[in-house]
Amino acid sequence: MTDRRVLVAEVVGAFGVRGELKLRTHTETPMAVARYRPWYLIHRGVVQIVEKPSCRETEKGVLARLADIESRDQAEALVGAEIWVDRGALPELPAGEFYWVDLEGLQVETVAGQPLGKVSHLLSTGANDVVVVQGERERLIPYLRPDVITDIDLSAGRMVVDWDPDF
Repeated sequence: MTDRRVLVAEVVGAFGVRGELKLRTHTETPMAVARYRPWYLIHRGVVQIVEKPSCRETEKGVLARLADIESRDQAEALVGAEIWVDRGALPELPAGEFYWVDLEGLQVETVAGQPLGKVSHLLSTGANDVVVVQGERERLIPYLRPDVITDIDLSAGRMVVDWDPDF
C-alpha cells in the first residue's frame, strides 16, 4: 500500500499579500495535513515536491506557506492544485479501521460468495459513507460495519457484504 498516493488537500485560494494558500483538506482533522511529508503539489500536470510546508489554522480554515511562494499572485496561480502524500506517510490505524484508499480496488462479494465487482471509490453522504462498486453495473452499498460490510481482508483483496445482488 505504500506505493500509492493519497489526496489530502486542494488549494482553493490565496490569503493575504505574502503568498499563503487557502486549503480545503480531506483529512479527518484539518491540521493533520501539516504532519505529512513530503507533499506532492500537482497543478496542470506538473508535480512539485514540497519538503517543508508550514501550516496554520484560522477561522477560515488551514493556510499553508511554501518556501518559493512569496506573493498573492504566485499563490493565486496555484488555485486548483492538489496536494498528495505517499500512503506510507499516513499513521497506522487500529485493527478494523481502514483508509478509503486501501479499500479501493478490493473485490466485492456477497456473504454467499457471489461476485459484485470492485470498489471504485467511497462517498461521504453525511448519514453514512457509501461504497461504490463497479461490476456488471454500479452498486451503492452503505459502509455499515458489521451489518452490511461483514468482512474486509486487505491481504486477500476482498470485501464481503451482506447485500442483495439484485439491489
